[in-house]
Amino acid sequence: MRNVLIVALGLAAAATPLRAEMPPKPARLGLCAACHGEHGMAQIPGAPNLAGQRLDYLREALRQYRDGRRNVALMKAAIGPISDEELDQLARWYSAQTPVAPGP
Repeated sequence: MRNVLIVALGLAAAATPLRAEMPPKPARLGLCAACHGEHGMAQIPGAPNLAGQRLDYLREALRQYRDGRRNVALMKAAIGPISDEELDQLARWYSAQTPVAPGP
């Protein structure tokens, strides 16, 4: 019985994904969080959830909004002038968040 318990605990530990350390909360998060939520779960209808999105996707999407290649006036205004470092911090933050299923 003891061996079964040890094996079960070992399998459970192996199945638990290792999570990297959470990046620091970006200083520019406030305006993004108004629509997308602080942890990436949308706060308003029509805003996409960003939690758990691929880092490279978020980084490129933010660049496109900033540079005008994605012509969405609301996002262009929300992002405003943002440095590559700030953009990267936002992308890292939202990609590191865990998506949460909506409640009933």
